[in-house]
Amino acid sequence: MADQLAKAQEFENKAEKKLNGWGLFGSKYEDAADLFDKAANCYKLAKAWDKAGSIYTKLASCYLKVESKHEAAQASVDAANAYKKTSIKEAISCMEVAVNLFCDIGRLSMAARYLKEIAELYESEQNIEMSMSYYEKAADFFQNEEVTTSANQCKQKVAQFAAQLEEYDKAIKIYEEIARHSLKNNLLKYGVKGHLLNAGLCQLCKGDIVAITKALEEYQELDPTFSGTREYRLLADIASAIDEEDVAKFTDVVKEFDSMTPLDPWKTTLLLRVKEKLKAKELEEDDLT
Repeated sequence: MADQLAKAQEFENKAEKKLNGWGLFGSKYEDAADLFDKAANCYKLAKAWDKAGSIYTKLASCYLKVESKHEAAQASVDAANAYKKTSIKEAISCMEVAVNLFCDIGRLSMAARYLKEIAELYESEQNIEMSMSYYEKAADFFQNEEVTTSANQCKQKVAQFAAQLEEYDKAIKIYEEIARHSLKNNLLKYGVKGHLLNAGLCQLCKGDIVAITKALEEYQELDPTFSGTREYRLLADIASAIDEEDVAKFTDVVKEFDSMTPLDPWKTTLLLRVKEKLKAKELEEDDLT
């Protein structure tokens, strides 16, 4: 490892010397880039991630001097991947540089891929608002490039986070849109009931029984097979429990569904919100009597 560090330092010094010395404009930066690339690789082998990230950033600058934007973008990605080990903030910063460069040269699918990576990095830091924002950007890019599966994956993340942040209308709109789109594709049809369930859970969180009933009617019109599913039955029975202000019925309905199809943490969180509202209503009624 010490050997790799020494080699890295040697390549870095030679690269800096090239940059500061005389030479033909283009070849000077190309020669330095070659040396910086070798230095960065040695720093990586030595697991000196901060140094590797820093050198890849210098490599990107060299490529930009000779108008090699694609190589500069790739070097920025390499910098981000090194920084991921030590500083998510630096990794995101480098990834954003890469995204802008890929946009400049019309590589929009690459830009979309790294926008999604930025979203994932923010998600790993529990920064839901920023993560949601970048998933939205990535979804737009993927959509424009007609990479529908990736676009839908990003949209589902946006909807998931929107619901967590209690932006239910936004989440509902996305889930319903994905459901409508999926019905047109034989491979995606099987997922429609799941998207409608998610949209329905968001409707339940809003607590408007008229809107919930109307939504369930619309979902049946959208997909006539939906009314025969356990997902539909769950939503309809919960709507009934809300209407009757019956917490015990709500609990039984959810328990029965969960025993056959285990609920994931996201659905559980939303259902707990619905239950808390229902309990609060029940207490209100008790206080009045």
